[in-house]
Amino acid sequence: MADVLSQGEIDALLSALSTGEMDAEELKKEETEKKIKVYDFKRALRFSKDQIRSLTRIHENYARLLTTQLSAQLRTFVQISVASVDQLPYDEFIRSVPKMTLLNVFEPVPLDGRFVMEINPNIAYAMLDRLLGGQGASVNKVETLTEIESKILTQLFQRNLETFREAWESVVEIDPIMEEIEVNPQFLQLVSPNETVVVISLSTAIGEATGMINICLPHVVIESILPKLSVHLWMQQKKKDRVPMEQEALELNVKRAPLDVVVELGKSEITIQEFLQLDKGDIVELNQLIESPLLVKVAEQPKFLGQPGKVKEKIALQITETIEEEGDGHE
Repeated sequence: MADVLSQGEIDALLSALSTGEMDAEELKKEETEKKIKVYDFKRALRFSKDQIRSLTRIHENYARLLTTQLSAQLRTFVQISVASVDQLPYDEFIRSVPKMTLLNVFEPVPLDGRFVMEINPNIAYAMLDRLLGGQGASVNKVETLTEIESKILTQLFQRNLETFREAWESVVEIDPIMEEIEVNPQFLQLVSPNETVVVISLSTAIGEATGMINICLPHVVIESILPKLSVHLWMQQKKKDRVPMEQEALELNVKRAPLDVVVELGKSEITIQEFLQLDKGDIVELNQLIESPLLVKVAEQPKFLGQPGKVKEKIALQITETIEEEGDGHE
């Protein structure tokens, strides 16, 4: 979109044209000349802005879900947010990753290919320390993971993938399967070096430790679902498919909610002394006539009037009238 000029800039331009400092013909000539833009084929932009916005929204949701999950699991302060979403060649991503880090490689079934989640050792070891009962201290010794540490981190990352699946379910149903934990990015070859990938960087704070979680999504892996990342299609599908399902589930849960129904036979007022002297067989006189309808309360709110009776030797009540709430009556 062309830049919008302020009123001062417009006045200055008109003044320059009127004094001869600028030539209108030269301005027209500049507009008609072809403008050349440099394009780097090695850094192809294969994701549209629309798709980048959709990916940003998905992972903002993932950051919120992961914050809640880790806060409950680690019992400490956790704050995760999306710092940036960029598309770049895979080779550039690998070169930007530290030499020794934690790389969680997983397969997003049924998509064909693999994703990678790079977790800074500072926060990874803070998680590990909290899980083992520590204060959340961070010790960077990623090159010497013990078997026990590897097992615990694998289980932790697998639970994170469950949250990843939940964040993506509004677009596509995936079942992430963790394959391995790698520590050296040079040994990790997901796609060809020039393949375009989207890197979502999550700024993460766990207790006093801070670092980044980088999620790498190769274009070739998510190419089949890119049409679903269109905002128009996504919002239309979400409105058409998911809202009725959620509404149906909500209605079903509401119908299953238990309610206390109480029938009042009447009321009576007695003194504390009379109450203390009550014994088995005593009669308490109520302020309710036998022929008067009984009040039926639902969740302590008056809702119906009815008359008592029996059905197959069981005490029953027949609803005879509905009590209208204030504002429900018609003039």
